[in-house]
Amino acid sequence: MSAIKYGWEKALPAVGYDEAIARVTDLLKDEGFGVLTEIDVKTTMKKKIDLDFRRYVILGACNPHLASRALAAEPQIGLMLPCNVVVQEDEHNGSIVSIIDPKAMFLFIENDALIPVAAEAEEKLQRVLGKL
Repeated sequence: MSAIKYGWEKALPAVGYDEAIARVTDLLKDEGFGVLTEIDVKTTMKKKIDLDFRRYVILGACNPHLASRALAAEPQIGLMLPCNVVVQEDEHNGSIVSIIDPKAMFLFIENDALIPVAAEAEEKLQRVLGKL
């Protein structure tokens, strides 16, 4: 697992794209997250601007218990939800999974009530990445 400025990512050189999506979706479910949205970037780029792009999906993951706590503390936090997870195919037919760091989303929101919510989300999302 490697850190990026606003999240973490893990290369899965022996795991194909479709399998990576299935694995990450199942692991998110185990941590109480559902996938609310799925944006197929490859298809969207082709359809909208006729650009050939690698297989790349953005999964909008939400844990309803954490989301309800965050919304109670900061009603406009919905602008920052859900937690995004990216699965992309690498050049060798493996995959890369990237997950947003919930704490990064809250850096510019000054509300201490969000700190424990972000910390709990971080723990859960790092467990997902660690189990891939």
